[in-house]
Amino acid sequence: MPGKRITSHKERLQSYALMVLLVCLWGYEYVAAKYALELLAPMTLVFFKYLVGLFCLLGLKLLIDGKKFIKRRDIPVLIGCALFGELLYFWSEYSAMSYMPVSLITIVLSFVPALSVPIERLVYKSQVNWKIYLGIFGTIVGIVLVVGSDFSILFQGRIVGYLFAFFAVFSWNMYNFLTRYLTDGYTVLTLTVNQTICAMLLCAPLALGNIPPLADFTLPVVGGILYLGIVSAAIGFFIYVKALGVLGPTSTALFSNFLPITATLSGWIFLGETIGPLQILGGVIVIGAGCYVLREKGKLEELML
Repeated sequence: MPGKRITSHKERLQSYALMVLLVCLWGYEYVAAKYALELLAPMTLVFFKYLVGLFCLLGLKLLIDGKKFIKRRDIPVLIGCALFGELLYFWSEYSAMSYMPVSLITIVLSFVPALSVPIERLVYKSQVNWKIYLGIFGTIVGIVLVVGSDFSILFQGRIVGYLFAFFAVFSWNMYNFLTRYLTDGYTVLTLTVNQTICAMLLCAPLALGNIPPLADFTLPVVGGILYLGIVSAAIGFFIYVKALGVLGPTSTALFSNFLPITATLSGWIFLGETIGPLQILGGVIVIGAGCYVLREKGKLEELML
Protein backbone atom coordinates (compact mmCIF):
# COMPACT_ATOMS: atom_id res chain seq x y z
CA MET A 1 0.00 0.00 0.00
CA PRO A 2 1.58 3.31 -1.07
CA GLY A 3 2.11 6.04 1.50
CA LYS A 4 0.29 9.34 1.55
CA ARG A 5 1.55 11.67 -1.16
CA ILE A 6 3.00 15.06 -0.11
CA THR A 7 1.42 17.83 -2.17
CA SER A 8 2.01 21.58 -2.40
CA HIS A 9 -0.47 24.30 -1.50
CA LYS A 10 -0.63 25.34 -5.18
CA GLU A 11 -1.48 21.80 -6.29
CA ARG A 12 -4.28 21.61 -3.76
CA LEU A 13 -5.77 24.96 -4.82
CA GLN A 14 -5.67 23.93 -8.48
CA SER A 15 -7.35 20.63 -7.66
CA TYR A 16 -10.09 22.38 -5.68
CA ALA A 17 -10.77 24.73 -8.60
CA LEU A 18 -10.93 21.83 -11.07
CA MET A 19 -13.32 19.93 -8.82
CA VAL A 20 -15.65 22.94 -8.64
CA LEU A 21 -15.69 23.02 -12.45
CA LEU A 22 -16.30 19.28 -12.56
CA VAL A 23 -19.30 19.52 -10.21
CA CYS A 24 -20.87 21.99 -12.63
CA LEU A 25 -20.20 19.74 -15.62
CA TRP A 26 -21.45 16.61 -13.84
CA GLY A 27 -24.60 18.45 -12.75
CA TYR A 28 -25.81 18.51 -16.35
CA GLU A 29 -24.70 14.90 -16.88
CA TYR A 30 -27.93 13.66 -15.32
CA VAL A 31 -29.98 15.54 -17.90
CA ALA A 32 -27.89 14.16 -20.75
CA ALA A 33 -28.26 10.64 -19.35
CA LYS A 34 -32.02 11.07 -18.97
CA TYR A 35 -32.32 11.90 -22.67
CA ALA A 36 -30.15 8.95 -23.72
CA LEU A 37 -31.97 6.51 -21.41
CA GLU A 38 -35.18 7.12 -23.32
CA LEU A 39 -33.74 4.72 -25.91
CA LEU A 40 -30.81 2.87 -24.35
CA ALA A 41 -30.59 0.41 -21.45
CA PRO A 42 -28.30 1.58 -18.61
CA MET A 43 -25.44 -0.81 -19.44
CA THR A 44 -25.63 0.02 -23.14
CA LEU A 45 -25.38 3.72 -22.29
CA VAL A 46 -22.33 3.03 -20.10
CA PHE A 47 -20.68 1.25 -23.05
CA PHE A 48 -21.32 4.11 -25.51
CA LYS A 49 -20.21 6.64 -22.91
CA TYR A 50 -16.80 5.03 -22.48
CA LEU A 51 -16.44 4.23 -26.18
CA VAL A 52 -16.69 7.95 -26.97
CA GLY A 53 -14.48 8.80 -23.99
CA LEU A 54 -11.79 6.38 -25.15
CA PHE A 55 -11.71 7.90 -28.64
CA CYS A 56 -11.16 11.30 -27.04
CA LEU A 57 -8.37 10.15 -24.73
CA LEU A 58 -6.47 7.46 -26.63
CA GLY A 59 -4.75 9.69 -29.18
CA LEU A 60 -3.79 12.18 -26.49
CA LYS A 61 -2.40 9.39 -24.31
CA LEU A 62 -0.25 7.98 -27.15
CA LEU A 63 1.07 11.45 -27.95
CA ILE A 64 1.91 12.47 -24.37
CA ASP A 65 2.50 9.25 -22.43
CA GLY A 66 3.59 6.85 -25.15
CA LYS A 67 2.48 3.26 -25.66
CA LYS A 68 2.84 1.95 -22.11
CA PHE A 69 -0.52 1.00 -20.68
CA ILE A 70 -1.35 -1.54 -17.99
CA LYS A 71 1.19 -3.15 -15.68
CA ARG A 72 0.34 -6.81 -15.35
CA ARG A 73 0.39 -6.76 -11.55
CA ASP A 74 -2.25 -3.99 -11.51
CA ILE A 75 -4.81 -5.75 -13.72
CA PRO A 76 -6.96 -7.01 -10.80
CA VAL A 77 -7.07 -3.53 -9.23
CA LEU A 78 -7.89 -1.87 -12.57
CA ILE A 79 -10.69 -4.37 -13.14
CA GLY A 80 -11.99 -3.51 -9.67
CA CYS A 81 -11.87 0.22 -10.48
CA ALA A 82 -13.81 -0.31 -13.70
CA LEU A 83 -16.30 -2.65 -12.04
CA PHE A 84 -17.15 -0.36 -9.12
CA GLY A 85 -16.47 3.13 -10.52
CA GLU A 86 -17.84 2.77 -14.03
CA LEU A 87 -20.12 -0.27 -14.38
CA LEU A 88 -21.85 -0.74 -11.02
CA TYR A 89 -21.88 2.94 -10.09
CA PHE A 90 -23.38 4.22 -13.32
CA TRP A 91 -25.67 1.21 -13.75
CA SER A 92 -27.10 1.97 -10.29
CA GLU A 93 -27.31 5.70 -10.93
CA TYR A 94 -28.94 5.38 -14.35
CA SER A 95 -31.35 2.72 -13.06
CA ALA A 96 -32.40 5.02 -10.21
CA MET A 97 -33.44 7.67 -12.74
CA SER A 98 -36.44 5.54 -13.68
CA TYR A 99 -37.84 5.88 -10.16
CA MET A 100 -36.94 9.35 -8.82
CA PRO A 101 -35.87 12.89 -9.84
CA VAL A 102 -32.18 13.47 -10.51
CA SER A 103 -32.02 16.02 -7.68
CA LEU A 104 -32.94 13.38 -5.09
CA ILE A 105 -30.39 10.96 -6.53
CA THR A 106 -27.60 13.48 -6.14
CA ILE A 107 -28.64 14.25 -2.56
CA VAL A 108 -28.33 10.54 -1.72
CA LEU A 109 -24.97 10.43 -3.49
CA SER A 110 -23.81 13.17 -1.12
CA PHE A 111 -23.66 10.40 1.47
CA VAL A 112 -20.42 9.23 -0.20
CA PRO A 113 -18.12 11.21 2.17
CA ALA A 114 -19.95 9.93 5.26
CA LEU A 115 -18.93 6.41 4.29
CA SER A 116 -15.54 7.52 2.96
CA VAL A 117 -14.27 8.98 6.24
CA PRO A 118 -14.43 5.78 8.35
CA ILE A 119 -13.04 3.72 5.45
CA GLU A 120 -10.11 6.11 5.03
CA ARG A 121 -9.58 6.00 8.78
CA LEU A 122 -9.40 2.20 8.62
CA VAL A 123 -7.25 1.92 5.48
CA TYR A 124 -4.87 4.88 5.79
CA LYS A 125 -5.06 5.46 9.57
CA SER A 126 -6.09 9.04 8.79
CA GLN A 127 -6.78 11.45 11.64
CA VAL A 128 -10.46 12.05 12.41
CA ASN A 129 -11.81 14.27 15.20
CA TRP A 130 -15.22 14.63 16.79
CA LYS A 131 -16.05 17.63 14.59
CA ILE A 132 -15.76 15.49 11.47
CA TYR A 133 -18.03 12.85 12.98
CA LEU A 134 -20.48 15.63 13.88
CA GLY A 135 -20.52 16.69 10.23
CA ILE A 136 -21.13 13.11 9.13
CA PHE A 137 -24.05 12.92 11.54
CA GLY A 138 -25.45 16.10 9.97
CA THR A 139 -25.21 14.47 6.54
CA ILE A 140 -27.16 11.46 7.81
CA VAL A 141 -29.86 13.73 9.29
CA GLY A 142 -30.22 15.45 5.91
CA ILE A 143 -30.55 12.13 4.10
CA VAL A 144 -33.20 10.98 6.59
CA LEU A 145 -35.23 14.14 5.90
CA VAL A 146 -35.03 13.56 2.15
CA VAL A 147 -36.08 9.91 2.31
CA GLY A 148 -38.68 10.52 5.03
CA SER A 149 -40.41 13.13 2.88
CA ASP A 150 -41.09 10.41 0.33
CA PHE A 151 -42.63 8.01 2.85
CA SER A 152 -46.11 8.23 1.34
CA ILE A 153 -44.85 6.98 -2.04
CA LEU A 154 -41.80 5.09 -0.82
CA PHE A 155 -43.39 1.68 -1.23
CA GLN A 156 -44.98 2.53 -4.56
CA GLY A 157 -41.68 2.05 -6.37
CA ARG A 158 -39.48 4.92 -5.20
CA ILE A 159 -37.79 2.72 -2.60
CA VAL A 160 -36.21 0.86 -5.52
CA GLY A 161 -34.69 4.12 -6.71
CA TYR A 162 -33.25 4.83 -3.25
CA LEU A 163 -31.76 1.32 -3.09
CA PHE A 164 -30.07 1.86 -6.45
CA ALA A 165 -28.76 5.24 -5.27
CA PHE A 166 -27.35 3.85 -2.00
CA PHE A 167 -25.67 1.02 -3.91
CA ALA A 168 -24.06 3.69 -6.09
CA VAL A 169 -22.71 5.31 -2.89
CA PHE A 170 -21.07 2.05 -1.90
CA SER A 171 -19.66 1.47 -5.40
CA TRP A 172 -18.16 4.96 -5.64
CA ASN A 173 -16.36 4.58 -2.32
CA MET A 174 -14.84 1.31 -3.52
CA TYR A 175 -13.73 3.06 -6.71
CA ASN A 176 -12.13 5.93 -4.77
CA PHE A 177 -9.92 3.72 -2.65
CA LEU A 178 -8.96 1.33 -5.43
CA THR A 179 -8.00 4.26 -7.67
CA ARG A 180 -5.99 5.90 -4.88
CA TYR A 181 -3.91 2.70 -4.75
CA LEU A 182 -2.89 3.24 -8.40
CA THR A 183 -2.32 7.00 -8.55
CA ASP A 184 1.39 6.77 -7.70
CA GLY A 185 2.13 4.18 -10.38
CA TYR A 186 0.65 5.89 -13.46
CA THR A 187 0.23 9.31 -14.97
CA VAL A 188 -3.28 10.72 -14.68
CA LEU A 189 -3.89 10.32 -18.42
CA THR A 190 -2.69 6.71 -18.60
CA LEU A 191 -4.69 5.68 -15.55
CA THR A 192 -7.84 7.28 -16.96
CA VAL A 193 -7.37 5.48 -20.30
CA ASN A 194 -6.70 2.16 -18.55
CA GLN A 195 -9.89 2.43 -16.50
CA THR A 196 -11.88 3.37 -19.60
CA ILE A 197 -10.59 0.34 -21.53
CA CYS A 198 -11.40 -2.01 -18.65
CA ALA A 199 -14.91 -0.55 -18.31
CA MET A 200 -15.62 -1.02 -22.02
CA LEU A 201 -14.42 -4.62 -22.03
CA LEU A 202 -16.48 -5.51 -18.97
CA CYS A 203 -19.77 -4.06 -20.19
CA ALA A 204 -19.39 -4.94 -23.90
CA PRO A 205 -20.96 -8.45 -23.67
CA LEU A 206 -24.20 -7.05 -22.22
CA ALA A 207 -24.23 -3.82 -24.20
CA LEU A 208 -23.55 -5.13 -27.71
CA GLY A 209 -26.55 -7.43 -27.59
CA ASN A 210 -28.94 -4.58 -26.76
CA ILE A 211 -28.07 -1.85 -29.28
CA PRO A 212 -31.23 -0.41 -30.88
CA PRO A 213 -31.54 0.11 -34.66
CA LEU A 214 -29.60 3.10 -35.96
CA ALA A 215 -32.82 4.76 -37.16
CA ASP A 216 -34.07 4.99 -33.55
CA PHE A 217 -31.22 7.28 -32.47
CA THR A 218 -32.62 10.82 -32.15
CA LEU A 219 -30.63 14.05 -31.80
CA PRO A 220 -31.21 14.27 -28.00
CA VAL A 221 -30.04 10.67 -27.58
CA VAL A 222 -26.89 11.23 -29.65
CA GLY A 223 -26.23 14.54 -27.91
CA GLY A 224 -26.60 12.85 -24.52
CA ILE A 225 -24.13 10.12 -25.47
CA LEU A 226 -21.58 12.64 -26.76
CA TYR A 227 -21.84 14.79 -23.64
CA LEU A 228 -21.43 11.77 -21.38
CA GLY A 229 -18.48 10.47 -23.37
CA ILE A 230 -16.55 13.69 -24.02
CA VAL A 231 -17.36 15.84 -21.00
CA SER A 232 -18.29 13.36 -18.28
CA ALA A 233 -16.08 10.36 -19.06
CA ALA A 234 -13.02 11.85 -20.80
CA ILE A 235 -12.66 15.30 -19.24
CA GLY A 236 -14.48 14.44 -16.00
CA PHE A 237 -12.54 11.35 -15.03
CA PHE A 238 -9.24 12.96 -15.99
CA ILE A 239 -9.97 15.78 -13.53
CA TYR A 240 -11.27 13.39 -10.87
CA VAL A 241 -8.31 10.99 -11.01
CA LYS A 242 -5.91 13.94 -10.85
CA ALA A 243 -7.71 15.32 -7.79
CA LEU A 244 -7.68 11.92 -6.08
CA GLY A 245 -3.89 11.84 -6.23
CA VAL A 246 -3.61 15.36 -4.74
CA LEU A 247 -6.52 15.66 -2.31
CA GLY A 248 -7.14 12.04 -1.31
CA PRO A 249 -10.41 10.04 -1.40
CA THR A 250 -12.37 11.84 1.30
CA SER A 251 -11.67 15.44 0.28
CA THR A 252 -12.33 14.62 -3.38
CA ALA A 253 -15.51 12.72 -2.58
CA LEU A 254 -16.82 15.63 -0.50
CA PHE A 255 -17.34 17.64 -3.66
CA SER A 256 -20.25 15.31 -4.44
CA ASN A 257 -22.13 17.32 -1.79
CA PHE A 258 -22.44 20.16 -4.26
CA LEU A 259 -23.91 18.02 -7.04
CA PRO A 260 -27.49 18.44 -5.72
CA ILE A 261 -27.24 22.16 -6.46
CA THR A 262 -26.08 21.86 -10.08
CA ALA A 263 -28.20 18.75 -10.76
CA THR A 264 -31.36 20.30 -9.26
CA LEU A 265 -30.90 23.43 -11.37
CA SER A 266 -30.32 21.33 -14.49
CA GLY A 267 -33.31 19.09 -13.74
CA TRP A 268 -35.54 22.10 -13.11
CA ILE A 269 -34.44 24.00 -16.24
CA PHE A 270 -34.28 21.13 -18.74
CA LEU A 271 -36.57 18.42 -17.32
CA GLY A 272 -39.13 20.39 -15.34
CA GLU A 273 -38.42 18.37 -12.16
CA THR A 274 -39.18 19.74 -8.70
CA ILE A 275 -38.69 18.52 -5.12
CA GLY A 276 -40.54 19.29 -1.90
CA PRO A 277 -39.60 21.91 0.73
CA LEU A 278 -38.54 19.31 3.32
CA GLN A 279 -36.30 17.64 0.74
CA ILE A 280 -34.76 21.00 -0.08
CA LEU A 281 -34.09 21.48 3.64
CA GLY A 282 -32.51 18.01 3.80
CA GLY A 283 -30.35 18.85 0.81
CA VAL A 284 -29.20 22.11 2.41
CA ILE A 285 -28.26 20.21 5.58
CA VAL A 286 -26.35 17.60 3.58
CA ILE A 287 -24.43 20.27 1.66
CA GLY A 288 -23.71 22.34 4.77
CA ALA A 289 -22.55 19.31 6.75
CA GLY A 290 -20.33 18.27 3.84
CA CYS A 291 -18.71 21.71 3.73
CA TYR A 292 -18.09 21.52 7.47
CA VAL A 293 -16.45 18.11 7.16
CA LEU A 294 -14.35 19.36 4.22
CA ARG A 295 -13.08 22.28 6.29
CA GLU A 296 -12.22 20.14 9.32
CA LYS A 297 -10.61 17.45 7.16
CA GLY A 298 -8.52 20.08 5.40
CA LYS A 299 -7.29 21.46 8.73
CA LEU A 300 -6.12 18.01 9.82
CA GLU A 301 -4.40 17.35 6.49
CA GLU A 302 -2.54 20.69 6.66
CA LEU A 303 -1.26 19.82 10.13
CA MET A 304 0.18 16.58 8.72
CA LEU A 305 2.07 18.27 5.84
